[in-house]
Amino acid sequence: MGLRVPVLGAGGWGTALAVAVARAGGQATLWARRPDFAARLAEVRENREYLPGVTLPDAVGVTSDLAAAVAEAEFALVVVPSVGVPELLAELPRSLGVVLCAKGLGPDGGRLTDLARALGFGRVAVLSGPNHAEEVGRGLPAATVVASADEALARRVQAALVSPTLRVYTSRDEVGAELGGVLKNVIALAAGMSDGLRLGDNAKAALITRGLREMSRYLVSQGAQEDTAYGLSGLGDLVATATSRHSRNRAAGEAIARGETPAQGGKVVEGLRTAGLLDAWAAAHGHDLPIVRAVARVTSGAWTPAEGIASLMKRDAKPEVEE
Repeated sequence: MGLRVPVLGAGGWGTALAVAVARAGGQATLWARRPDFAARLAEVRENREYLPGVTLPDAVGVTSDLAAAVAEAEFALVVVPSVGVPELLAELPRSLGVVLCAKGLGPDGGRLTDLARALGFGRVAVLSGPNHAEEVGRGLPAATVVASADEALARRVQAALVSPTLRVYTSRDEVGAELGGVLKNVIALAAGMSDGLRLGDNAKAALITRGLREMSRYLVSQGAQEDTAYGLSGLGDLVATATSRHSRNRAAGEAIARGETPAQGGKVVEGLRTAGLLDAWAAAHGHDLPIVRAVARVTSGAWTPAEGIASLMKRDAKPEVEE
């Protein structure tokens, strides 16, 4: 029998990860905060609200009892939205290894890994990559990366998830993996706005490419390795999120460009909150994040999507790669 892994959060991604643990030969315990929702999942064996069409294997248990879910576990996958991470971490035993799967920032704009350590967790990791729940849940081929300063923890998470349909890599660049997953959501909002304005393939390709450059500069400024920006948690996740029909952030950007309110359907669009936090950080520290700034202005209502695009096109001419 494989590892027993608590998966804390029964949204689409949490459900897909629980299925992935089972597919890898382990036992997953999927935790949902609402008892009625947990009971329904356990009965119908399908998350019809967040991941319809994917049957929960027998190796996936469901509970709303958090203490029972994590009892005697080595580590847990924390798969609630970023705004819910602080509350959930506060309820967990500090001896538990925590694998942060949300792609967002803490309440004050800081990293969730820093928050976890400040709360007393000694074993922390990040899971990130181009991983749409709809595809991972169905068993389509995918790859992801688990990053941690604790190499032993990263290898244990790798062992719990790797299967014939999911390649799992390890990395020591915790900062790069976490922040790549944060920034790509904002770039995906911009790509969605480009789609909504029908600006064409050239514009979208330019946004993604310059967005990757922006991501690389930001990651390095935070102490990450530049190579991480061009790996699964950087370029890989950016491409998937900026181009896929499954992407909430891309779809939200497209809706905004059409003058509509983004349809979230109970699902969190992390980039809508992250854009403002990153823009405030950049302004406070003198960093140039032009795409982040444009998206933050648009999502706050200060600019129209067309004005956001214009702000990028009117920037001073410069070399593509600055020395």
